[in-house]
Amino acid sequence: MTDRDDIVDVLTRYATGIDSRDWTLFRSCFTDDAHFDYGAIGQWQSPEAITAYMRASHSGPSMHRLTNFVIVVDGDTATARTYVDAVVMGPKGLGAIENFGWYDDQLVRTDQGWRIRFRRTILHGARLPGPLRLVPPVLGARIAGWLGGRR
Repeated sequence: MTDRDDIVDVLTRYATGIDSRDWTLFRSCFTDDAHFDYGAIGQWQSPEAITAYMRASHSGPSMHRLTNFVIVVDGDTATARTYVDAVVMGPKGLGAIENFGWYDDQLVRTDQGWRIRFRRTILHGARLPGPLRLVPPVLGARIAGWLGGRR
């Protein structure tokens, strides 16, 4: 496999870890010193902190679809921009928020393979459930961040 293939694999493991609620798989995507900026949703300074947040905020079914991988490898470091389109449902599948945007990642090659060292999530919009679906997606992203509470 190429470096690009290995990087796409770690990005896909991130989405699969969330959607399957496999928190060990999810955590395996990051270096020990990784940190995260999810804009209005929050910032986290460790993989353990973001894993705890994801575990709490994904109480219902979800599906994260990743596309348009743009990856630049420079020796043992790399950057990646990945489009994300995610549906996150509430407890027992009630309500659904549809988020879309991209992930900007800084990755590093480790003895265990490629890992994310820093992730910035840029949400371009969110469609909210029920009557809130009429809210424009750009405003929906702000409301979703407010509802999620900055961490």
